Amino acid sequence: MHILVCIKGIIDPDVPTALFDVDEEAKAPAPLSGVRTLMSPFDKQAIEGALRIRDTRGAVRISLLCMGPDSSRTIIKEGQALGADEAYLLTDPLFEIADSFTTARTLAAAITTIGDVDLVLTGRQSADWDSGVVGGGIAELLNVPAITLAASIEIDGQTVRVRRALVDGAETVEAPLPAVVTVAHEMGAPRKASLRETMRAASKPVTVWTASDIGLAADEIGNHGRRAVPERLYIPLSDVKCEYITGETPAAVASALITRLQEEKLL
Repeated sequence: MHILVCIKGIIDPDVPTALFDVDEEAKAPAPLSGVRTLMSPFDKQAIEGALRIRDTRGAVRISLLCMGPDSSRTIIKEGQALGADEAYLLTDPLFEIADSFTTARTLAAAITTIGDVDLVLTGRQSADWDSGVVGGGIAELLNVPAITLAASIEIDGQTVRVRRALVDGAETVEAPLPAVVTVAHEMGAPRKASLRETMRAASKPVTVWTASDIGLAADEIGNHGRRAVPERLYIPLSDVKCEYITGETPAAVASALITRLQEEKLL
């Protein structure tokens, strides 16, 4: 059985917000230099889901698929240290400034190029833009079933059985393979990398592909093929003014506050 897990690198959430800026002309976040990239935590849980399937079935090959700059090798090696066997890195300037649609299109094309994939796992959403639609988009483009918000995953022959996490409970859904499943945080905490797998990760293969390797043209992907076109991206100016209401007693403060609100026609 071959399971492919899609992973994504995000900016370290501990980076101070004061360092962020936007390029208003390009309508995109301004590049940050010297900032650490981490694997989206939801994707770690997707890897955990794949590993649990292998724990029960044995003969399971786990591949990672990542679209991003060459620096994404760091998170790829992290995923391989958790137990993934191989990885594919999609890196090309044409992939940059992609929206959810062009991201799904690129990943789906890569999965088709890889071939023989029985199950695709993704996180429920990325931890930066939080759109949560790429997994479903991949399934639509591949014309395979999609099941979202998996808390547990079982494989029974050519059927995937998923317990879905709901707001007020859970439900069990089945679909024929191949299929796409997005993994929720109810899957549980991902395991830690063992020393043995961490050492083996250094020699595990990483295949690097550009747009031409997966048969995509420049106008289909990245900024050129995106469906969501922002009208403007900017940092809003804050002109909030704070007025302090004082008084000798709490009653006097309350009275002064009521008077001030009435003056502003807020009461």
